[in-house]
Amino acid sequence: MSERFLCHPSVRHVVSCLEAAGHPHPVIALDDTARSAQEAAAALGVETGAIVKTLVFTAGDPETPVIALVAGDRQCDVKALAACVGGTGKCQRPDADRVKAATGYAIGGVSPIGLPAGLPVFIDASLFRFPVVWAAAGHPHCVFQAAPSALETLTSAAVTDGISITG
Repeated sequence: MSERFLCHPSVRHVVSCLEAAGHPHPVIALDDTARSAQEAAAALGVETGAIVKTLVFTAGDPETPVIALVAGDRQCDVKALAACVGGTGKCQRPDADRVKAATGYAIGGVSPIGLPAGLPVFIDASLFRFPVVWAAAGHPHCVFQAAPSALETLTSAAVTDGISITG
Protein backbone atom coordinates (compact mmCIF):
# COMPACT_ATOMS: atom_id res chain seq x y z
CA MET A 1 0.00 0.00 0.00
CA SER A 2 2.72 2.50 0.97
CA GLU A 3 4.57 1.94 -2.34
CA ARG A 4 2.10 4.29 -4.08
CA PHE A 5 3.86 7.22 -2.39
CA LEU A 6 6.98 6.49 -4.43
CA CYS A 7 5.13 7.72 -7.54
CA HIS A 8 4.60 11.22 -6.13
CA PRO A 9 6.40 13.82 -8.33
CA SER A 10 8.41 15.23 -5.40
CA VAL A 11 9.59 11.76 -4.43
CA ARG A 12 10.52 10.96 -8.02
CA HIS A 13 12.58 14.18 -8.02
CA VAL A 14 14.48 13.07 -4.89
CA VAL A 15 15.02 9.58 -6.33
CA SER A 16 16.39 11.11 -9.54
CA CYS A 17 18.77 13.38 -7.62
CA LEU A 18 20.01 10.52 -5.43
CA GLU A 19 20.54 8.27 -8.46
CA ALA A 20 22.40 11.02 -10.32
CA ALA A 21 24.70 11.41 -7.32
CA GLY A 22 25.33 7.65 -7.17
CA HIS A 23 23.79 7.36 -3.71
CA PRO A 24 23.57 3.64 -2.86
CA HIS A 25 20.41 3.69 -0.70
CA PRO A 26 16.90 3.86 -2.15
CA VAL A 27 14.01 6.01 -1.04
CA ILE A 28 11.61 3.91 0.99
CA ALA A 29 7.91 4.41 1.61
CA LEU A 30 6.60 3.96 5.13
CA ASP A 31 3.14 2.76 6.06
CA ASP A 32 3.05 5.35 8.83
CA THR A 33 3.57 9.05 8.33
CA ALA A 34 6.95 10.60 9.05
CA ARG A 35 5.79 14.22 9.34
CA SER A 36 7.64 14.68 12.62
CA ALA A 37 10.98 13.38 13.84
CA GLN A 38 9.21 11.35 16.51
CA GLU A 39 6.87 9.72 13.97
CA ALA A 40 9.74 8.94 11.61
CA ALA A 41 11.87 7.47 14.39
CA ALA A 42 8.99 5.26 15.56
CA ALA A 43 8.26 4.06 12.03
CA LEU A 44 11.94 3.25 11.39
CA GLY A 45 12.80 1.91 14.85
CA VAL A 46 15.68 4.37 15.33
CA GLU A 47 16.59 7.08 17.83
CA THR A 48 14.85 10.41 17.29
CA GLY A 49 18.24 12.11 16.93
CA ALA A 50 18.97 10.02 13.82
CA ILE A 51 16.14 11.77 11.99
CA VAL A 52 17.14 14.81 9.96
CA LYS A 53 14.74 17.72 10.26
CA THR A 54 15.00 19.86 7.12
CA LEU A 55 13.97 23.25 8.48
CA VAL A 56 13.32 26.27 6.30
CA PHE A 57 13.84 29.79 7.61
CA THR A 58 14.13 33.25 6.17
CA ALA A 59 16.89 35.61 7.21
CA GLY A 60 18.12 39.09 6.41
CA ASP A 61 16.66 41.97 4.50
CA PRO A 62 15.40 41.17 1.98
CA GLU A 63 14.29 37.89 3.51
CA THR A 64 16.28 35.07 1.98
CA PRO A 65 15.49 31.37 2.48
CA VAL A 66 18.04 29.33 4.42
CA ILE A 67 17.99 25.60 5.24
CA ALA A 68 19.03 24.02 8.54
CA LEU A 69 19.47 20.23 8.74
CA VAL A 70 18.99 19.54 12.44
CA ALA A 71 18.96 16.32 14.47
CA GLY A 72 15.47 15.19 15.43
CA ASP A 73 16.15 15.41 19.15
CA ARG A 74 17.34 19.03 18.91
CA GLN A 75 15.90 22.43 18.10
CA CYS A 76 17.41 24.99 15.77
CA ASP A 77 19.10 27.93 17.47
CA VAL A 78 17.73 30.61 15.17
CA LYS A 79 20.12 33.31 16.38
CA ALA A 80 23.10 31.07 15.66
CA LEU A 81 21.67 30.21 12.24
CA ALA A 82 21.19 33.90 11.46
CA ALA A 83 24.84 34.51 12.37
CA CYS A 84 25.87 31.75 9.94
CA VAL A 85 24.30 33.68 7.09
CA GLY A 86 25.77 36.97 8.25
CA GLY A 87 22.62 38.36 9.80
CA THR A 88 21.79 39.72 13.17
CA GLY A 89 18.74 38.87 15.22
CA LYS A 90 17.08 35.59 14.41
CA CYS A 91 15.67 33.74 11.47
CA GLN A 92 11.92 33.51 10.94
CA ARG A 93 9.80 30.50 9.97
CA PRO A 94 8.01 31.20 6.66
CA ASP A 95 4.46 30.06 5.95
CA ALA A 96 3.70 26.87 4.00
CA ASP A 97 3.38 28.69 0.67
CA ARG A 98 6.80 30.33 1.09
CA VAL A 99 8.37 26.97 2.03
CA LYS A 100 6.94 25.36 -1.11
CA ALA A 101 8.06 28.29 -3.28
CA ALA A 102 11.58 28.26 -1.82
CA THR A 103 12.18 24.50 -1.82
CA GLY A 104 9.72 22.90 -4.22
CA TYR A 105 8.47 20.68 -1.37
CA ALA A 106 5.45 20.86 0.91
CA ILE A 107 5.87 21.04 4.68
CA GLY A 108 6.07 17.54 6.14
CA GLY A 109 8.11 16.19 3.25
CA VAL A 110 10.81 18.81 2.67
CA SER A 111 13.86 16.91 1.51
CA PRO A 112 17.41 18.18 1.84
CA ILE A 113 18.00 16.66 -1.61
CA GLY A 114 17.06 18.36 -4.85
CA LEU A 115 16.75 21.86 -3.44
CA PRO A 116 17.08 24.80 -5.84
CA ALA A 117 20.65 25.89 -6.47
CA GLY A 118 21.90 28.73 -4.33
CA LEU A 119 19.97 27.99 -1.15
CA PRO A 120 22.38 28.11 1.79
CA VAL A 121 22.29 24.80 3.68
CA PHE A 122 23.77 24.22 7.14
CA ILE A 123 24.05 20.78 8.73
CA ASP A 124 23.95 20.34 12.49
CA ALA A 125 27.24 18.78 13.63
CA SER A 126 25.35 16.71 16.22
CA LEU A 127 24.03 14.50 13.39
CA PHE A 128 27.54 13.04 13.12
CA ARG A 129 26.93 11.10 16.39
CA PHE A 130 25.04 8.58 14.26
CA PRO A 131 26.53 6.30 11.59
CA VAL A 132 23.28 6.56 9.61
CA VAL A 133 20.65 9.30 9.55
CA TRP A 134 17.25 9.39 7.85
CA ALA A 135 15.80 12.33 5.93
CA ALA A 136 12.53 13.16 4.21
CA ALA A 137 12.28 12.30 0.55
CA GLY A 138 9.63 14.67 -0.76
CA HIS A 139 6.53 13.19 0.90
CA PRO A 140 5.45 12.62 4.53
CA HIS A 141 5.63 8.85 4.00
CA CYS A 142 9.00 8.69 2.23
CA VAL A 143 12.55 8.75 3.60
CA PHE A 144 16.09 7.79 2.66
CA GLN A 145 19.16 6.91 4.68
CA ALA A 146 22.66 8.31 4.45
CA ALA A 147 25.81 8.59 6.48
CA PRO A 148 26.03 12.17 7.78
CA SER A 149 29.15 12.74 5.68
CA ALA A 150 27.28 11.57 2.58
CA LEU A 151 24.40 13.91 3.43
CA GLU A 152 26.89 16.74 3.79
CA THR A 153 28.23 16.00 0.31
CA LEU A 154 24.81 15.45 -1.29
CA THR A 155 23.51 18.78 0.01
CA SER A 156 26.71 20.83 -0.23
CA ALA A 157 25.97 21.82 3.36
CA ALA A 158 28.28 23.62 5.72
CA VAL A 159 28.76 21.60 8.92
CA THR A 160 28.00 23.92 11.80
CA ASP A 161 28.49 23.37 15.52
CA GLY A 162 26.22 25.98 17.05
CA ILE A 163 22.95 25.74 15.17
CA SER A 164 21.18 23.30 17.47
CA ILE A 165 20.24 23.18 21.11
CA THR A 166 18.88 20.31 23.12
CA GLY A 167 15.27 20.71 23.90
